[in-house]
Amino acid sequence: MRRGAGRRRLRDAVGMRRGCDAAGRRRLRDVGGVPPEHDAGGGWRERDGGGTRRRRDDRGAASVLVLAMGLVLVSVGAAGATVGAARIARHQARLAADFGALAGGVHAIEGQAAACAVARRYVEANSAAMTRCTVTGMEIVVGAAVPLGFLPASAEAAARAGPV
Repeated sequence: MRRGAGRRRLRDAVGMRRGCDAAGRRRLRDVGGVPPEHDAGGGWRERDGGGTRRRRDDRGAASVLVLAMGLVLVSVGAAGATVGAARIARHQARLAADFGALAGGVHAIEGQAAACAVARRYVEANSAAMTRCTVTGMEIVVGAAVPLGFLPASAEAAARAGPV
């Protein structure tokens, strides 16, 4: 058997002709393109009518697009979860401040120390931290903060109670 006969038979079996690529297309070096050893990207390129070069081999572009779309969806989901957690924390802070102010308002006549102690118990029972407590006459102002857990921030609210 002659040298190279096996390759020739294999090439004929898959339908390749001399000067063609695996799909049977003419190689670009035969029609004015740039061979892969001179192409920085490693694939075949050909010249457009204006003399600019374009890539013929764009395999993998859909994978990059799907990856980018997945990243956008994950980012939007994470942003939505963060906004939801912030809203829930704000509602919890309002609730804790309201309960603390109402409970402390009953004891405002006893002085600031007694009213703020009762208000603190109610605020902490609602999983918040009391940030301020002031008693002015018969009126009490209570501030509460609820941490956002995974973020270094907290939601704060204030409530006021006193005689009507």
